[in-house]
Amino acid sequence: MNIQKGLRLAVDIGGTFTDTVLIDAQGTILATTKTPTTPANPTFGAIEGVERVLAEANSTLSQIEGFIHGTTLATNALIERRGAVVATITTAGFRDILEIAYERRYSQYDINLVKPDLIVPRSRAFTIAGRMTASGDEVQAFDEGAVEALANDLAASGADAVAICLMHAYANPAHEIRLREMLQQALPEIVISLSHEVSPEAREFDRLCTTIANAFIQPLMADYLAEFQSRFSQEGLRCPILMMTAGGGMTTIETAARLPIRLVESGPAGGAILAARIAAEIGESEVLSFDMGGTTAKLCLIDGFRPQTTRRFEIARAARFIKGSGMPVRIPVIEMIEIGAGGGSIAHVDRLGRLQIGPESAGSEPGPAAFAKGGTAPTVTDADVMQGLIDPAFFAEGRLEIDVQAAEKALATDLGAPMGLNAAQVAHGISEIVDENMAGAGRMHAVELGKDLSTRLMIAFGGNGPLHATRVARRAQVDRILIPRDPGVGSAVGFLFAPVSFEIVRSRYDTLTTLDLKGLNAFFDGMIDDAQSVVRAGVPDGPLTRRRVGFMRYHGQGHEIEVPLPDRALTEADIPALRNAFEVEYSRQFSRAVPGMTIEILNWAVEVSSQPSALRRVSDTATEQTAEAMGARRIMCDVTGVWREAAVYDRDGLRPGDRLAGPALIIEPQTTTFVSADFSARVDAAGNIWLHRHGETGNE
Repeated sequence: MNIQKGLRLAVDIGGTFTDTVLIDAQGTILATTKTPTTPANPTFGAIEGVERVLAEANSTLSQIEGFIHGTTLATNALIERRGAVVATITTAGFRDILEIAYERRYSQYDINLVKPDLIVPRSRAFTIAGRMTASGDEVQAFDEGAVEALANDLAASGADAVAICLMHAYANPAHEIRLREMLQQALPEIVISLSHEVSPEAREFDRLCTTIANAFIQPLMADYLAEFQSRFSQEGLRCPILMMTAGGGMTTIETAARLPIRLVESGPAGGAILAARIAAEIGESEVLSFDMGGTTAKLCLIDGFRPQTTRRFEIARAARFIKGSGMPVRIPVIEMIEIGAGGGSIAHVDRLGRLQIGPESAGSEPGPAAFAKGGTAPTVTDADVMQGLIDPAFFAEGRLEIDVQAAEKALATDLGAPMGLNAAQVAHGISEIVDENMAGAGRMHAVELGKDLSTRLMIAFGGNGPLHATRVARRAQVDRILIPRDPGVGSAVGFLFAPVSFEIVRSRYDTLTTLDLKGLNAFFDGMIDDAQSVVRAGVPDGPLTRRRVGFMRYHGQGHEIEVPLPDRALTEADIPALRNAFEVEYSRQFSRAVPGMTIEILNWAVEVSSQPSALRRVSDTATEQTAEAMGARRIMCDVTGVWREAAVYDRDGLRPGDRLAGPALIIEPQTTTFVSADFSARVDAAGNIWLHRHGETGNE
């Protein structure tokens, strides 16, 4: 038997399906599969997927030299509030940080306002004396004598985990470290998260919330990751497992177990990495990434071949789309808008008789009614089946039976009867609403960032992304779409192109005019050492890249602007260039700089990463010819709302240079690309499908 070298696996566990991808040392995809996620124990679905791809490639786990894993478990645990009983310990006098929050209501005039659930009630909020200043100087000694009583209170509260967030611990963590040492002796079973390790930044409310979130999911994720690693080791895996992070890099299982909050949104991050890589390969500097799965849809803006990033997002908002209504988490993360619009999103009629979609999802168990697994609620997938856009014979690699009659019954009974519509009309209405919801979210996200979607290329993937791409693009005024190879498992493919990386953001206040360069350079050296130690645990050898950033603002402002820094020790000669870089970026965002204002720097960041794999530049020189259809299928046209014939193509049978006109369906094992009537399609030299909008076509 020919033993292949350099095989790498990626496993992405989503809310509905688990995606698995196997590639060789050259980056060629050898096998992919989608298996239903097993919520009771997600490891089972992952093992099934791995066994399938290895069997297809005639390989074994012992041959695998790289294994990357991403999961929604951390995200779902926070959203569903499935985690540890958490207590907090803050500095004496600051017990009510969670209650005070930002001292404002997210909806000023809502008399029925629902406050965000911040996990820890006041009864489990404890304090201890001791105080540091913002510069890290101790002004009040840590009260070690109070720790014994504090430990007794923690035990009596029933807490499984504790989030310690002492004032200005990001500047000097000595008190947090000592408190952990003493609590571990008194309560060896309790899980402890320290704010200076989880989120070493100023703004105590955000820092405390992030530490709470980390403590909340830490026992669950530690147990899960230990079992995941043990199960695959028993199956024959010999290499370490690396975890995808929210920031778009990879880290070790040990770091992930200590800082599980970094795993939140790790799956969608893989999709953004894939889209950024494709953008670089084809030379498109402005891209909209569109990832639609079974539970949610994610949209991300990519500029200069880098996804937009942020250091703050919210979990489990009490009011959808309203900032401030969720639990703030401050970690490096790829910025995207995520809405409850996936194939499993459930449609219902509200009390006003209006058709509504999501955010509730049927998930993988029981799933949409069409899956014939016990689900009866009508979903987006049921609507697509009813409109003829999914061929039951080819869905999910032919391993999952599709019951068209069950989908029709769910649509007609639950929605059609109360609305006086037939199943096809309801299905069309569901598609119109869910596609507009996704397009509207994308437009709002772009406007908030001062961007224009109409000039961008959409890169669509995920189990449902190619199926809805043209319908969403039309509403978002996007004229060009690219569907990559193996789009149904796009996020997992993205995992395999992500570098092993770790980003640290720490607070150190200064101004450009008073910058302590010697102290700052030593500060950077410490951050680099910390980040590099994490990366080297996953990549012992090979060159590393570094990226330094300063977060600057004018004096008195509340939020900062990211300014790149040179990757070396800073000198006095760099100050004018830093000022100019800040003012250029400030002018780009706000039209003009403010002369004479003091520029402050609150936070500094370092990202250390391994070298990404080499790009494969795509030059489309394929000779054009008309694609050959393998048949036709009756569908409901999304442009006219009437039934008509659509040509059906097998993606594996398409050749570089093939052209076809909509309406058409391009079928592959894990998804279907729907070419609307106002779009045409072309296959490039790399096998990507390009969709171009050319105006409405209503021919019957």
